[in-house]
Amino acid sequence: MEITFLGTGAGIPSKERNVTAIMVNVVQEANQLWLFDCGEATQHQLLHTSLKPRKLNKIFITHLHGDHIFGLPGLLSSRSFLGGNDVLTVYGPTGIKQFIETSLQVSETHLSYPIEFVEFDENGIVCEDQSFIVHAQLLDHNIKSFGFRITEKEKLGELKVDKLKEFGIQPGPIYRQIKENDETKLEDGTILYRKDFLGEPKQGKTISIFGDTRYVPQNAAFIQHSDLLIHEATFACEKESLANEYYHSTTTQAATLAKAGNVKKLLLTHISSRYQQEDSVQLLKEAQRIFPNTSIAHDFYTYRVT
Repeated sequence: MEITFLGTGAGIPSKERNVTAIMVNVVQEANQLWLFDCGEATQHQLLHTSLKPRKLNKIFITHLHGDHIFGLPGLLSSRSFLGGNDVLTVYGPTGIKQFIETSLQVSETHLSYPIEFVEFDENGIVCEDQSFIVHAQLLDHNIKSFGFRITEKEKLGELKVDKLKEFGIQPGPIYRQIKENDETKLEDGTILYRKDFLGEPKQGKTISIFGDTRYVPQNAAFIQHSDLLIHEATFACEKESLANEYYHSTTTQAATLAKAGNVKKLLLTHISSRYQQEDSVQLLKEAQRIFPNTSIAHDFYTYRVT
């Protein structure tokens, strides 16, 4: 999985940070692109990357504040012009369907592809396919806001090539056939069982992406052992009372949650426009004092989950 931050600011865009949008590239795992939130001008941000809107399959919305959804009408419209014909599914709190359909209807925008909607208001599984399962967790914000836990399902182990060669089976298309099927019948009638020629299964990766939220210690259970946690850090640690008043988190609160959740990596985003580039060093130090493996995302920053 590869994560690209298209916007890392909070509330309003600034010269250094656009508002929130995060692309999760699972092309290698499932031939899909997933977008998490879509702030104003997200499609402009995409122009500075190699990511293609027509390849976008799923959009997950954490909550319905404007800095997380105002980019949707433009992006959805442009996807049509850029050759996107496949169905696109939008997941989000109740109201996201009304927002999108009203925007398209009033602007008389006609899409070349169908949109499916999955709305939810409670914790639970919102998406599952052969490769991934996505859970939603209600956070603490002044409107319903959710976090997502994306879990890659266990993958098949590697083929035991040496063992296959012992059976006189040389490399070729037959190897793929053996790996993709429980049983494979050879020309001489011999039946090979996949389980006999595979190594140990590979554990899939897990990433957790939070929308806007106050610090809630109990959410450590939801993110437990994630390979990556993406968490808002709207304010510096000295602004904890302000963060609480506006239903947001500080750098140290995000780091405290990451530590309690035993995650491997913390990426901070949703940084208030009051902080300039030169402030990032101090913001980072605050978090790293608690959780050393922390970085602050900036627009167009890409992180590969390994």
